[in-house]
Amino acid sequence: MPMPTQTGLPVAELSADARGSFLVRTYSHLALAILLFVGIEVWFFQSGFADTILAAFNSVHWLAVLGGFMLLSWLATFLAQPSVPRGAQYLGLAVYVFLQAAITVPLLAAANQSAPGVIASAAQATLGGFFLLTGVVVFTRRDFSFLRTFLIWGGLLGIGVVVCAAIFQFDPGTWFSVAMVLLAGGSILYTTSSILRDYPEDADLAAAIQLFAAVALMFWYVLRLFLGSRR
Repeated sequence: MPMPTQTGLPVAELSADARGSFLVRTYSHLALAILLFVGIEVWFFQSGFADTILAAFNSVHWLAVLGGFMLLSWLATFLAQPSVPRGAQYLGLAVYVFLQAAITVPLLAAANQSAPGVIASAAQATLGGFFLLTGVVVFTRRDFSFLRTFLIWGGLLGIGVVVCAAIFQFDPGTWFSVAMVLLAGGSILYTTSSILRDYPEDADLAAAIQLFAAVALMFWYVLRLFLGSRR
């Protein structure tokens, strides 16, 4: 995802109170996004709407789903830019969370059927990894901007593997899931470092979307790893 458009001084150049307020808003929005994601998933499955989503995915080629998701994700990210009115920023965050929840339904359905309890384990591992990586950035104060090139090429390679897997109908396997978990971890390090150094004060919603995207990616592939270990 692109860095938010600069509309003011980077957070690192502001007072301690302003930095603290920015971080509180950012991580509050991230917590809200995670809770909203969980709530949407619960509603999907309890209402039976998950079956509708599964039927829709089964009737459409996965590449079309992936393409549509990427397009709408770009729109949601654009809506969360600081230059957009605040109400539209919240709309962008909500749309992005909804899209992540929808595209995760097939994996959650498979987990519910084959390995009850594995979803909670994957969620705990993901949140534990997120807090650990966030702590690394906060306590070491290291600049992880050097990860940018790795994340760009790793992300492109990951998309290429997913596209090939969809076309040629093969499972990328355990090592691909491991690589994607590492990519998500790198994204958390890079994004957290960028938030502390480069983001403008009014980019808290954009920062929350960036962090949520990395957490959602990590959860997806941690869950795939756990599912593979239970088979």
